Amino acid sequence: MHSRVNMCVSLLVIASLLFAPGIPTRAQDKPHVVSLTDLNKDAARVAQTRQANEEAVRTLFSSDQGQKALKSAHLNYHKVDKAVGQLSDEDLAKLAERSRQAQADFAAGGISNTLIVVIILVAAAIIVLAISLPKD
Repeated sequence: MHSRVNMCVSLLVIASLLFAPGIPTRAQDKPHVVSLTDLNKDAARVAQTRQANEEAVRTLFSSDQGQKALKSAHLNYHKVDKAVGQLSDEDLAKLAERSRQAQADFAAGGISNTLIVVIILVAAAIIVLAISLPKD
């Protein structure tokens, strides 16, 4: 009886080895809902967007007006710069949009030097608050 059980188990193992290689191949023939290439592109796009947003905020703070505003508020540029990298994607996107708009308005003469300094100080305050508040 024991030899028959061993023989059956052996036949099952041999059968699984012979027929199993075809199963994964057929399963992989089916297209995935989202390809690995698409996932990689999406991840790269998110990283590029974040990098562009960080650059927009940093450009505002590193401008002459930004440096003056930070100095007048006794804020260290390097600490603010480091805090920019710690913002959530959502907070960073909002701040970057405001930074771009302020820079465009200032370049077009739509806002005064004083107002751009105020905008920079508010942006710095937002960053400090966003970093110092506990995460939910």
